[in-house]
Amino acid sequence: MVRKRLARETQPRYWFAERLLLTLSGQRPVHWMLGHTVGAAYDQLVRLAPGTPLAVTPASGGQVRPVVGRCDEYRPRPGVIEAFARIVSGDRVRALAFRLEHGRDGRWRCSAVELGPQPGVPAVHGAPTA
Repeated sequence: MVRKRLARETQPRYWFAERLLLTLSGQRPVHWMLGHTVGAAYDQLVRLAPGTPLAVTPASGGQVRPVVGRCDEYRPRPGVIEAFARIVSGDRVRALAFRLEHGRDGRWRCSAVELGPQPGVPAVHGAPTA
């Protein structure tokens, strides 16, 4: 089990999913992601983080910490990863999508972040019609 967890943590998609989860759950401050984001991704985190959309939730007998469930990736071209993760908190699941770009310095950086809708809130598809 430990070997499997260590192998998972060395994959950029899991490493970033964990960091994004800690930021969006309020366990780490947004500026913790400064050197790991580029472009609009940091601005998106600044907008999302204050609402702690992935916060620890109360449960009977304690609290439930959200965890990164399955995390997959698609590589549209070399040096780019489009990743998506299931964030599990008790019986709730949220979707987290993000884009990673491999820099000239050899480091991966997050360049986009998207979070699925709040449970129980329908997703909005396009502009409302009149």
